[in-house]
Amino acid sequence: MSKMKNLYGILLLFILVSCANQDKEKPIEGKVEREQVTVVTKVPGKIAKLLVEEGDFVHTGDTLAILSIPEVDAKEEQAKGALQSADAQYNMAIKGATKGQLTQLQAKVDGLREQYEFARKSIGRLDALLQDSLIPQQKYDETYAKYQGAKNQYLAAQAELAEAKGGARKEQQLMALGQKERALGAVSEVKVAAGEKYIIAPQAMSVETINLKVGELAMAGYPIINGSLDQTTYFRFTLPENQIGKFQKGAAVEVDIPYLNHKKVKAKVISIKALNSYASIASAYPDFDPQQAVFELKIVPEDSAGAKDLLTKTLVVLHAN
Repeated sequence: MSKMKNLYGILLLFILVSCANQDKEKPIEGKVEREQVTVVTKVPGKIAKLLVEEGDFVHTGDTLAILSIPEVDAKEEQAKGALQSADAQYNMAIKGATKGQLTQLQAKVDGLREQYEFARKSIGRLDALLQDSLIPQQKYDETYAKYQGAKNQYLAAQAELAEAKGGARKEQQLMALGQKERALGAVSEVKVAAGEKYIIAPQAMSVETINLKVGELAMAGYPIINGSLDQTTYFRFTLPENQIGKFQKGAAVEVDIPYLNHKKVKAKVISIKALNSYASIASAYPDFDPQQAVFELKIVPEDSAGAKDLLTKTLVVLHAN
């Protein structure tokens, strides 16, 4: 009988303890967060060198990585060649042809005249053969096409020589200037692209993840490095609508850091906003009614410099003052 009484006593004590634990208000848990920065590439290229490691702190303008972009080097040579050609054409349009250029053009005209005369004689001979049906029409047509091509080249060379002797027109000078300016633009564009081989830190940040290794290909827009801004530490909590009334924007609160032996950090509520989905909550074990609206509580520490060493995604507990 006494054993039964002891059993009933233990059971009653267990029920009382369980009820007390259920009545006890659970702590409001959240996470340490920081603003993130993603460094991406503008042009495709292979990783030639990585100058940082995960965990490093970098300043604005520091070089994080260097890309190998052989296509840009090739285009740079092409652009420089086009610029030299356009510059020469512009100078020739302004200054006119030199004696040596006139000699070259005259030689070009003479050579094309010989080709034209040969083609003209050939078509004359084939014309008689065609009348007697001694050659097919296809053979005649091919020779006639060559004759027309030689004639047009000869006429074009004559016009080029006459133009060189008479000097370039104003319109041609403007056209040559436009080609030169376009070539200058191409060179500038290539220089900008060449500068993109250096991946630069946009802000002072801590390097969190490096997504590529040396030798791997980075396509345009690929996130090479992810970092966090140390001075943007904040605490993020998610609360159901039946608890959000305890807090107001601008209210002073105290945040407990369990992994630092429950260090207390004074902070302030800076925003309260509704979340679109239940899945985006920050609490580790939510037990509230999913039918309730969920709100995000963003809290910043008063001493932002002192909070920069807090580990991201670690658990924190909120206490209202």
